[in-house]
Amino acid sequence: MDNEPDTTTEAGSTAAPVDFAVVIDARGAVMVWSAGARRLLGYEPEDVVGRPAVGLLAAKVPYALRRHLAAREQWTSDLTLRNRHGDHVTVQLRGTPLTDVDGRTHWVVTPAEVTYAAGPADAEAGELWDLTLAQLPLPVAVYDSEARFVTCNQVMNRAMGLTPEEMKGRTLWEIYPLPPLDEIDRLQHQVVRTGEMIFREEQPFRASGEVRDHAWSLFLSPLKDPAGAVLGLSALVIDITEQYWARRRLVVLNDASVRIGKSLDVTRTAEELAEVAVAGFADFVTVDLLESVVQGHEPQPVPPATPVVFRRTAQRSVLPGCPESVVPAGDTDVCPPGSPPAQALITGRGASYRVGDPLLREWSTAIPARAESIRRFKIHSVMMVPLRARGVTLGVMHLLRHRTADPFVEDDLVLAEEIAARAAVSIDNARRYTRERRTALTLQRSLLPERLPGVEAVDLAYRYFPAGPGDEIGGDWFDVIALSGGRVALVVGDVVGHGVHASATMGRLRTAVRTLADADFAPDELLTRLDDLVIRLDREEGPDARREAEGASGEIGATCLYAVYDPVDGRCDLARAGHPPPVLVSSDGTVQVLDLPAGPPLGLGGLPFESARIDMDAGSLLALYTDGLIEAPGLDVDVGLDLLSVALRRSTADLEDTCEEVLRTVRPDPSADDIVLLLARTSMLGADRVRTWELPMDPAAVAGARKVAAEQLETWGLAELEFATELIVSELVTNAIRYGQDPILLRLIRADALICEVSDGSSTSPHLRRARVFDEGGRGLLLVAQVAERWGSRQTSAGKTIWAEQPLPDERPREPDSRHSARSRASRPPEGR
Repeated sequence: MDNEPDTTTEAGSTAAPVDFAVVIDARGAVMVWSAGARRLLGYEPEDVVGRPAVGLLAAKVPYALRRHLAAREQWTSDLTLRNRHGDHVTVQLRGTPLTDVDGRTHWVVTPAEVTYAAGPADAEAGELWDLTLAQLPLPVAVYDSEARFVTCNQVMNRAMGLTPEEMKGRTLWEIYPLPPLDEIDRLQHQVVRTGEMIFREEQPFRASGEVRDHAWSLFLSPLKDPAGAVLGLSALVIDITEQYWARRRLVVLNDASVRIGKSLDVTRTAEELAEVAVAGFADFVTVDLLESVVQGHEPQPVPPATPVVFRRTAQRSVLPGCPESVVPAGDTDVCPPGSPPAQALITGRGASYRVGDPLLREWSTAIPARAESIRRFKIHSVMMVPLRARGVTLGVMHLLRHRTADPFVEDDLVLAEEIAARAAVSIDNARRYTRERRTALTLQRSLLPERLPGVEAVDLAYRYFPAGPGDEIGGDWFDVIALSGGRVALVVGDVVGHGVHASATMGRLRTAVRTLADADFAPDELLTRLDDLVIRLDREEGPDARREAEGASGEIGATCLYAVYDPVDGRCDLARAGHPPPVLVSSDGTVQVLDLPAGPPLGLGGLPFESARIDMDAGSLLALYTDGLIEAPGLDVDVGLDLLSVALRRSTADLEDTCEEVLRTVRPDPSADDIVLLLARTSMLGADRVRTWELPMDPAAVAGARKVAAEQLETWGLAELEFATELIVSELVTNAIRYGQDPILLRLIRADALICEVSDGSSTSPHLRRARVFDEGGRGLLLVAQVAERWGSRQTSAGKTIWAEQPLPDERPREPDSRHSARSRASRPPEGR
């Protein structure tokens, strides 16, 4: 008998064994537990006798049954019970009340007898009954001309959980006063009034004699006599639950295709997947991804004998706050080998489990909190679905049911796998984007200056922000270059395009600018040479390489603004190549957008660049930036410039505060493009730090030049540099007298280094060479290069200038100023804002 196979009734219930018998006392406790009850549910008598019978229920008692229990009347109804393994078992049972001598009611619960509906007994009911199909295996009920119940077939009897005698003469709303039967009752009155049939599809609801929700198609048909008078109506009900859920699955798939993958963020995409699954067919969903996927790396195969480490990326529940969760979002979860999540990940196949499944039970009981969650929320069905894309498994989606009475079926697994497959592609796209974005950002940050150089005449601050999440990193860059004579070059540029290619191009252009700046080219000539370089790069890469890198056939291009500030005479020379104009804040607080010649963007070729010169008093502020600061969808460029001017007008002595004020005013939200902001507040080298002498074209003037230089060093307290300085002055002045032209000028500058400059009217540049043993000359510049830290020459409008620098005695050679180093690190924000 223990191996007796189960049978199923017409309504889908499991048939109880014939020897099934349970006696429940007046307190609701089990008194007697038969062998048939043990076979059906798996509990031994000692497990249930003396305990509340309500603990055996897996679903609410039907409404009609509650009425019979309250009235202490015999009842027949479907009940959903929970067996020893946690599975749901639906059986049709009969309850018979027994009253003891003290008036207390006990219940004897036995299997229900299968009966068949007979035709109505009285003549009036028989006349209406002949108009219906008494043996139709679908719920059918007949109502009179006042929409009051007359009779029904056996299937309707079971669905309502009431006998025809109990329902006779009552309206549907009086029989079962719960929605949506109020609307059906109204439609029944409409049918008997109009004589027209009505068809209606209802969303899932639970009839008074049912233990689970069903979706129904309802046909309300008038019953007419030969003369056409309406005598009543028939209600034919068709169970369309399967069709309803099939359509519902299509809706979920459509919802998934619309809602999942709208962003390129891994976490947000996982959240979208969880939201769709909970809205569609699950009560609690988690999305666990491999740690490498969350970080944007390529996932590696997991050996079968290795524990799997997941990161809980998203979770959603029908209950507020996801109380079923054992692992908080963002934390890791380690699944042992052979556990359901590990099997789904390694095999790449989904699976559904009941709570009583040994594999699921072993995994859940290994962590007490998980076992307690399953018990507390009565979780009865679980699915594990892998997230696979392009042949790689990225993680596992867990789907659980506790509010929904029905367990997961094969169609649910197919639906979950379809949604997971679509979502996995979006997650993998987001992962690839995350990896490329991080690579581009790392490359770009490595190519930008780690700290600003320590320059004497300019106070500096900057901000660099990459594009906001969901946007590719661009090719914005900036630089500050110390030039000869205490001058400073300020550079801001923007490469066309985004991604790794734009960052690499930016690095090449930045290196080229530094190289050209060391050659002391004027701003317009530097941009001309840089334009030629961009054209050559474009030709070398070719259209195929550009199309692959940029995703389009556009040429390599860039914009650039190059400015050189001279602190000796307080002048700044600027030139731009298609770049937004700088903004100048004068020492008196006047703000103006400098009207510089625009110049073409780099890479067009054939068009000239023009320089402009402006006077800058001490305390003036120059703001250089990229277009990401002032341009945005819905923000006009002129409006952006006005906001920038307003923010700079409120500038303070602290440039860091000024940077923050600019960003708060102009771009408070993350930008879709990179942002570079470079602020430079100027000072001047006064007469006490600069001395200039004009020398005659006479070799005898060399001795006088050495003398005045030595005297000036004494005045500045730099006597220990006297020997090297006299040597430099002697060699440079001698070369100018021998090979140059009038006028000859000697200039000493005390800035962050001691600078010695000799200018003459010839444009011929000197060349360093190593003299042979018997040569009488050729050693002068070699000696200068030995005693000076740096030396070089630059062209001027009147000829050329040869210069040499020596570190000051109290400073280490060419170390960045600690003030600027600290400021640069403080100004360097993390990715995003």
